[in-house]
Amino acid sequence: MKIVDVCAFYTPHGGGVRTYAEQKLRIGAQSGHDITILAPGDRHEVIERGPAARIVTIPSPRFPLDRKYWYFDDEPALHAALDALEPDFVEASSPWRSAAMVGRWNRDVPRSLVMHADPLSAYAYRWFGAFLSRPHIDRRFAWYWEHLRRLGQVFDTTICANADLARRLQAGGVGGVTVQPLGVETQIFRPERRDPAVRELLLAQCGLNPDATLLVAAGRLAPEKRWPMIVEAVATASRRAPVGLALFGDGRERQAVLRAIGGNPHIRLFEPERNRETFAAILASADAVLHGCEAETFCMVAAEARASGTPVIVPDSGGASDHAANGAGLTYRAASRVAAAEAVSAFCAQPLGRLSAGAVISHEEHFDRLFRHYTDLGRKALAA
Repeated sequence: MKIVDVCAFYTPHGGGVRTYAEQKLRIGAQSGHDITILAPGDRHEVIERGPAARIVTIPSPRFPLDRKYWYFDDEPALHAALDALEPDFVEASSPWRSAAMVGRWNRDVPRSLVMHADPLSAYAYRWFGAFLSRPHIDRRFAWYWEHLRRLGQVFDTTICANADLARRLQAGGVGGVTVQPLGVETQIFRPERRDPAVRELLLAQCGLNPDATLLVAAGRLAPEKRWPMIVEAVATASRRAPVGLALFGDGRERQAVLRAIGGNPHIRLFEPERNRETFAAILASADAVLHGCEAETFCMVAAEARASGTPVIVPDSGGASDHAANGAGLTYRAASRVAAAEAVSAFCAQPLGRLSAGAVISHEEHFDRLFRHYTDLGRKALAA
């Protein structure tokens, strides 16, 4: 099957979208598919990644709020690129303008909308949720829901990586919703990576003895991640029991996080750990992984924790909540510092202990399931 991923937020400068796209190129080609990532860029380029994998860029303007990205603004050029590539299946990896462009492409080719973003949770619910109910916010953003419903009518399937987003889309009248959880590097993230020396070192860097509770957190330092809330929750819980937080991350909210930490010696901000095996040992050696963002479409760090046999403490909505299911962690009321502190205190009082490395799949398993779903849709389209 020739699959084209119209990937509006691909950038060669890194990030989760690039990581996912690179995995798709590698695994898709190994599975016998022909994969093209069609992305905006400064100029037209074809970057070959093997006989059946490539990145194609079409000239596009830079995104004004972040110059590392571009955006599609020429619908005829996008349609012409799709015509030239002659795909058997088309993905749109963003629910914004590029998805509407793909939806209007006048070819009888099955296509999917992949929800790699949850804008309502990341922005509208976060901005207005303190004083408006979600149903009220949804009514104020009726134009966005209508946009999603229109996309659901022209796309054969809408892919979500978590059950919470899938339920909200279905309740909002979006058609063809299916859950396809992402995969994890299961060969790297394993319970066997647990190392008492790593745990003891991190606790010592938090000014605590080995009998304290070690919480680990990781991710971009961005507003939607709610790191100041997490820092305050741990500081509150530490009044009842010795608990340390090792937070790994960087981003534009760094100073806000440091202000929240203040002079607390038991909460440390570290640079991101780029070595995957070292990071796997950190996750496996934690007593729990703590997260604050309710807008995750999957929450990779929580999935990696689950693969490592480490419990999670996560919000009760969004992609992170899936990884606490079936006794794998604790959830707390999303966006509540008080609820997060109570969950941390509850964990310190009664830790969940180590878990088996279940409930996660590998990257290879994810793409195998995804491509089989696309193959089934392609067969139905031919039979119609």
